[in-house]
Amino acid sequence: MTLVDSDALRAEAGGRPVRRERRARTRSGRARLVRIGKVFLGAAAALVVLAVAAGIVLAGSPSRIAAGVSIQGVNVGGLTAEEAQAKLEAIAGRYADKPVLFTADEERFSVRPEALDVRVDWAAAAEAAVERSDAPFPLRGLKRVWLRLGGAEVQPEATAFRAALAERLERMVARVDRVPSQAALVLSGREPEIVPAVAGRELDRVAAGALVVTALAGFEREPTPLPVVVDPPEVTSDTLAPVARQLRTVLSAPVRLTHGGAAFSVDPQEMIGLLQLPADGATRLRVEPEAAAARFENLGRGLARPPRNADFAVRPNGRVRIVPSRPGRELNVAATSAALLQAASRVDDRTAVVVVARFEPRMTTAQARALRVERQLASYATLYAGTADRINNLQLSIEILDGARIAPGATWSFNEFVGPRTAERGFRSAPVIMDGKYEEGIGGGVSQVATTVFNAAWEAGIEIAERRPHALYISRYPDGRDATVNYPDVDLKLVNDTPRWIVLKASYDESGILVRLLGGGPERRVESVAGELKVTGRPKTEREPDPTLYEGERVVDFAGEPSQEIRVERIVYQGDEVIARETWYTHYRYEARIVRYGTKPRPEPVVPPREETPPPRQETTPTTTTGPGTGDGRRR
Repeated sequence: MTLVDSDALRAEAGGRPVRRERRARTRSGRARLVRIGKVFLGAAAALVVLAVAAGIVLAGSPSRIAAGVSIQGVNVGGLTAEEAQAKLEAIAGRYADKPVLFTADEERFSVRPEALDVRVDWAAAAEAAVERSDAPFPLRGLKRVWLRLGGAEVQPEATAFRAALAERLERMVARVDRVPSQAALVLSGREPEIVPAVAGRELDRVAAGALVVTALAGFEREPTPLPVVVDPPEVTSDTLAPVARQLRTVLSAPVRLTHGGAAFSVDPQEMIGLLQLPADGATRLRVEPEAAAARFENLGRGLARPPRNADFAVRPNGRVRIVPSRPGRELNVAATSAALLQAASRVDDRTAVVVVARFEPRMTTAQARALRVERQLASYATLYAGTADRINNLQLSIEILDGARIAPGATWSFNEFVGPRTAERGFRSAPVIMDGKYEEGIGGGVSQVATTVFNAAWEAGIEIAERRPHALYISRYPDGRDATVNYPDVDLKLVNDTPRWIVLKASYDESGILVRLLGGGPERRVESVAGELKVTGRPKTEREPDPTLYEGERVVDFAGEPSQEIRVERIVYQGDEVIARETWYTHYRYEARIVRYGTKPRPEPVVPPREETPPPRQETTPTTTTGPGTGDGRRR
């Protein structure tokens, strides 16, 4: 195998070696770059020298402001800080009483700088201009050349009397701010018209305050627009255009309302009185509730029927029958109004059906049957006593109690069922025993209802879980068988220890109140054995001063009652078997004897004046005298 030199072959072919040609070109390019670099470096060095020379020549005095620098639009180039300050203060003095006109749409506000006590720190602005012109030597000259060519503006710091500015802004806000007015629909006769919307606006207080101070501090008196934010309306004429078309249809012809076989018509003029047109941001046509209630009042009165709860009636033999429940009904004014408007919005079939709402009673017939109440377990009645307000409290409590139910095995609380005795619920102030004394209290008399329930439960033979007697003895109740309650701490609680539900049937008439306990299961019989009501202590005497009585006089207002106690036994039979034997001990506090004694001082006794005896009369003998001219004493 023979090796051939490639370069020799290229030479024989008349060409040069490629590798040698590339190397030659590379060396030539490098030389060219070196020459260019030397030229560039020379030029840069020349420029640096020229710049340094210019900086030295044009540096100027560091205490003077460079040409091209201005403050508030006033050229202060070449001046010292003091000269610039004097110049600016002189110009500001000429503008102090010249107002600036601020605008916001059609509103105009003319404000003078002196009205807001606008002040500008011209000295600080002049010093800032000097600092803007300065730089380290020799760069100061170059910077001044730059400022001369490009210029620079120094903005001074301006202030105003804050309270005066705030007060002026408030006045501007009062005239500028406007709540957007939404498009509305009105009637011209029976033709709908749209009242166009008006955009709202609001003055940007922060930006406006800064703009006012800046403008008053400047030397221009051109009208200055205030920054106002536009608040577009949400409801426009385009929004209400479909509603206007609907309204034309509504008022185009009468509408019929039907119920059962009856019907009546609502003409367009009457519809106008019922409608509430879109306004204040509303976008729908609706029937005004109060107008509809007035229009349908008679119809509603005829349709209304209150619900009737299932009830229990007690036959003379004690057996119980169920009085069936009945659902209630009433006119649904809102739904009927919506149906009326919907029918009126149609071109054809302009008839609407009256909507009647039905609602079930609290206890239906089926629910009453599920209780499996068969007979009256026991009943107890008490007569009215006390004031009309006390009787009101009795009757109100009885109404609440009527229908109360106790599940088998459940504990029932009088306080939880009757609830708090408050004036808001209709209870009134009446005498009540508090701390062993009679006082006035809201709900006075409710304890008589508790006593009636207690005695009905006693006679029924069901378990009495909690009971507290009155603090004082009350003779109209069975001895040792009274109960008192006070919401929420003093309660009467019963336990349904029978296999059936127990229902409290409570009622009242003109003479008193009656509580029946209805239930079922095995019959019970109760035997009560009351012991002797024993006196355990004499009443104390409470003496009360009475300034209307003389000292030493006294009046007994109340003779008092002694403290007493009694033992009562209850035996509960189921058939011949005793299923419960209970002994109840009751202690009654004494009632103090009330005596009023006199404190008025007695008057001093009045001694009549003694009559003096007149002196005795003495008889005188006539004396006889004679003489001329006298003859009365002459004897005859």
